[in-house]
Amino acid sequence: MKILTAAEMGEADRASVTAGISMATLMQHAGESVARFVRSQYPQAQRVTVLCGTGNNGGDGFIAAKVLADAGVDVAVLLVGDEAKLKGEAADAYSLLDGRGVAVFAFEAEGLGALLSGADLLLDAVTGTGFKAPLRGDAVVLRELISGLKVPVVAVDLPTGWDADSVVETFPGAFRADAVVTFTAPKLAHVLGHLTPGVFGPVVVVGIGSPESAVVSQQRLVWAGASKRMTEKVRPINSNKGKFGRVLLIGGALGKAGAPSMSSLACLRTGAGLVTVAVPAVILPTVAAITPELMCAPLVHDAEGVLSLAALEIALKLAEKMDVLAVGPGISTEGEASEFVRRFVAETKQALVLDADGLNAFAGKTDLLRARGGALVLTPHPGEMATLLGVTVKEVEADRVNLARKFATEHGLTLVLKGWRTLVAHPDGTVAVNTSGNPSMAKGGSGDILTGIVAAMVAQHRENVAEAVNAAVYLHGLAGDFAAHAMDEHCVLATDTVAHLSAAFRYRSQDTDGFEWIAGLRK
Repeated sequence: MKILTAAEMGEADRASVTAGISMATLMQHAGESVARFVRSQYPQAQRVTVLCGTGNNGGDGFIAAKVLADAGVDVAVLLVGDEAKLKGEAADAYSLLDGRGVAVFAFEAEGLGALLSGADLLLDAVTGTGFKAPLRGDAVVLRELISGLKVPVVAVDLPTGWDADSVVETFPGAFRADAVVTFTAPKLAHVLGHLTPGVFGPVVVVGIGSPESAVVSQQRLVWAGASKRMTEKVRPINSNKGKFGRVLLIGGALGKAGAPSMSSLACLRTGAGLVTVAVPAVILPTVAAITPELMCAPLVHDAEGVLSLAALEIALKLAEKMDVLAVGPGISTEGEASEFVRRFVAETKQALVLDADGLNAFAGKTDLLRARGGALVLTPHPGEMATLLGVTVKEVEADRVNLARKFATEHGLTLVLKGWRTLVAHPDGTVAVNTSGNPSMAKGGSGDILTGIVAAMVAQHRENVAEAVNAAVYLHGLAGDFAAHAMDEHCVLATDTVAHLSAAFRYRSQDTDGFEWIAGLRK
């Protein structure tokens, strides 16, 4: 699923018309989709007030109002703007309300409160993708009225007042929305903004007839969740553990046995065929206790319990029979650990996932990563990314998409830049945006779990590393979402996400009505 700018969405609509699909048809399908969403998600809503502007977004609202009225819902329309300004498809859609029993109200501040508060649901179709801030006039008055109500609001395309090209988390001045229904493809704001007040407020995308060839993202942005479909195929009946990859995970130090333990457990739970963890001998009993399915190998360490260069030969020997390597969780930067990491990375060619202090080993030395053969996946949080580049976290966060893309393309690797809306930047310049996950995952160990999930997915899908990493990041956040639903978000531990991986694998983001849930969990 491609992510579009407002201009690209306009081009997609024009290309659809060129392909023989009229704007009226697109509007009809959009309005019908909104009505279908309302009926399926808010079946108790028997009184719906539709707030319509005079543009095409308002036209979508008029169609939705008509369809809901035909289904027996008590519908009222509030026209925000001058009726004389209605033209084209929006005017045609407005004319369809005649004889449908839909009361149409002109915007008058007096009496609006009763019209709004008396509804079971509000449909916000005032402005859409083409809007540029700020809101003015009657829309500002309406925004303030709605903000004080408890009536749920479903936004058509975007919450009124939100710029489709915005990449910020919140957009002051926009209408509140409890759910968002957009069409054809998500826009930047849908994936990079927090459009709904709750953690799990739905943002859904539905096709309305545009051919795939009409949808073009010059920004080369895609939704990470679409890659999860690779996990939804049934495994061949004639399967064996060798078919699902052999993973070697290297990490740990005295006092940091938990990190490689969690990574290994997540790797096994995500479906890797065989997982071996190699850690300093002093912590091996602790790591081995995480699960009996895990194979373990002791490595030489110094007096402080940190890996030494003397362990390199053993580690390289272990790596020879492996399909995927993962290095870094809990490995430390003390003693010879960083030199061990750099030499191990340089002398191996298998697909490799690098995390935590494995990343810090390359601080100021990222040129060493360019020379490595084989697929390479880095999974830094903003602090680790800042250390790698020798910049501040603020500089990393200032333009995450372009920074991630530049680093990935220049170094020929896949970069998973963690944070609000984790980004997965690939060597070809494509950037996948992940929309799963929630604040309950802001706990120590979450990154270690992700490392194991990424390694397992790459091990099972070595022919398509990019899709595997996208899917891994989405699965990790999705498991965290299920954990947060089952528990209070304060109480969720990193290992709880592992316990909910099965639910994440079984989840399907597209429902039977054709809505793709890019945020929130569908019922």
